[in-house]
Amino acid sequence: MLGTTGRDRVAAARARGPGGTSPARRVYPAALSGGGGRVVTERRASVTRNTLETRITVAVHLDGTGAGTRASGVPFLDHMLDQIARHGLFDIDVDCDGDTHIDDHHSVEDIGIALGQAFAEALGERRGIQRYGHAYVPLDEALSRVVIDFSGRPGLHFRADFRRPRVGTFDTDLTREFFQGFASHARATLHMDTLHGDNDHHRIETLFKAFGRALRVACAVDERAADAMPSTKGTL
Repeated sequence: MLGTTGRDRVAAARARGPGGTSPARRVYPAALSGGGGRVVTERRASVTRNTLETRITVAVHLDGTGAGTRASGVPFLDHMLDQIARHGLFDIDVDCDGDTHIDDHHSVEDIGIALGQAFAEALGERRGIQRYGHAYVPLDEALSRVVIDFSGRPGLHFRADFRRPRVGTFDTDLTREFFQGFASHARATLHMDTLHGDNDHHRIETLFKAFGRALRVACAVDERAADAMPSTKGTL
């Protein structure tokens, strides 16, 4: 689905119907085998979420370059999705037709849900991944910390007391709603803290940048345990 136009992606999504997902493709290209070494798996997924409030298609490639198109219908969120993709080196396509004439809440929350579902699908059974990731990211006076564990146990611990209700037209409360949707549907434990900062644009942006960096670490394949389940329980 990556590389197609937004209209093509939406048409394909609607053809699948509400809540449709396409399973992550598992391919083993010979060019990536390293001359007889471990074969790299291409990790992709696409998810459709259609409700009475939003119609969303999300496609991700975990081993990407930060490419893709972001068309959420919420300009500030597009800017933040760019931070996740570019700093996480994920290819992410997002198309959303939402009821933004009411407000941005449903679109932002449901995109977080769909993105979480896409990451969960692309990671499969999570064998061989680092599982844990963390990052500190500054932006001028602002500093945020994000820690993630693809534990299979969803939970968000979020500390960011924003000083104003909006950044431009974006409701700052929706920052938490986006990450709550992701954590719940990616089945991940997510800790997010803004440690310093006066400018809420900077504080929100550092959260999204740190999230992208932490995701990048957690989703990376552990070269020393590429076939192992990163849990003493044997499952995540």
